[in-house]
Amino acid sequence: MSLIRDFIEAMAPSHAYAEEAEEEEEAVEDVKEGDAEEEEEEDEDDDDEDEDEAVDPLDALKEECQKTADCAKSVKEFQACTERVTKAEEDPEYANKDYKEDCVEEFFHLQQCVNKCAAPKLFSHLK
Repeated sequence: MSLIRDFIEAMAPSHAYAEEAEEEEEAVEDVKEGDAEEEEEEDEDDDDEDEDEAVDPLDALKEECQKTADCAKSVKEFQACTERVTKAEEDPEYANKDYKEDCVEEFFHLQQCVNKCAAPKLFSHLK
């Protein structure tokens, strides 16, 4: 048994000494200075990337499709629901209501209409 106990004591440190605080502070300051320099370099690189980034044609197509006659009904229903919910939230008793309306169904109907309109047009815009 003593052999096992000696082995465990040899492997597990019985005393731990803390490092001096000054060394840690200097190391933290060095890291902060290095991070600041890296961030400046990354900011310069980001500026170059922003100029070269392509615009997503899907966003423009979705906006166009929302204005079409096919999606007009879905847009009106979603806007009406949003207005109802906003008005209901202004009511002081809103927090105590058991049922609180949301516009998830109307939103998905609108998205389905917009995606159905935009999908065939999207592939002609891709390279």
